[in-house]
Amino acid sequence: VQLQASGGGLVQAGDSLRLSCGASGRTFSGYAMGWFRQAPGKEREFVAGISWPGRNIRYSDSVKGRFTISRDNVKNTVYLQMSSLKPEDTAVYYCALRSSAYYDTRPGEYNYWGQGTQVTVSS
Repeated sequence: VQLQASGGGLVQAGDSLRLSCGASGRTFSGYAMGWFRQAPGKEREFVAGISWPGRNIRYSDSVKGRFTISRDNVKNTVYLQMSSLKPEDTAVYYCALRSSAYYDTRPGEYNYWGQGTQVTVSS
């Protein structure tokens, strides 16, 4: 399966962005999805996870209340709506698929990864 993330860009603090992640070669059906990010010099960190079919969601403390993860199981797409962006949100954002109905916060638990999309927030 190939995951394709898109929607990143350069924005100012306080702006919003919506990231999308679609899949080819495999349906999302039955599988949890996650968004992670990696800033320069830092480890990849969990941002948000959503179970199948979407009832259970979790956010990292750093984005809770500002980001919203959702999934469209017909379109085979997962979204990350980001609001009130801060400079510390600057990173490459990755979507990932876990071969389980339940999300996990550990990157090693995910089986497939997208190529990443850059989000840069200027102050």
